[in-house]
Amino acid sequence: MARRSDHSRSELQALILEQAHKHMEEVGFARFSAREVAKRIGYSVGTLYNVYGTLDRLLVAVNTRTFAMWADALETALARGGTDRIATLVDGYFRFARAHHRLWHAIYEHHVAPGTAIDEEQAATRGRLTGIVAREVAAAIAAERADDAPAITRSLVAVVHGHCAFELSGSYALMGSDDAQGDALARVRETLARAAETVAKTAR
Repeated sequence: MARRSDHSRSELQALILEQAHKHMEEVGFARFSAREVAKRIGYSVGTLYNVYGTLDRLLVAVNTRTFAMWADALETALARGGTDRIATLVDGYFRFARAHHRLWHAIYEHHVAPGTAIDEEQAATRGRLTGIVAREVAAAIAAERADDAPAITRSLVAVVHGHCAFELSGSYALMGSDDAQGDALARVRETLARAAETVAKTAR
């Protein structure tokens, strides 16, 4: 294992983040350990805090990396998918959460501490995911409702997230359904259809 003199600060930052992200995927948020990350890279835990400042900032960076993975997965799915891009989006959401459930849960389990800033680059990386959804929503609704796309997107993401979270926890099956993804897609289609109906009624 390389020692301190073998890594620049930027290299060390990247090394810490890589191992921290792998550790999060293996054990999840509740069992995440800065000491374990330090052990993996052959440095002291103090080095992690020297590079990232606080555990909170390291966790922000880990979750930002997950957002980037998620956005990439959605774009890949859309590029490979057919003409039903809304169905592809919903499927992509569920697929990522199922395949990387510990990373996915960590995004929502970590509550950023007051005073911990998310820099512009990380905010842009995180926002890319919502941007992809907003782009597809805007394309699916009438041009007259384009200004409503951000608000509709937030609601739809909340709907899909809720169905996905209930599926992964087993709660959806307890409510008598084994098709959370199908139900989520149906609710999304209903919302988009209502947006189109609103335009049609206004035009009459």
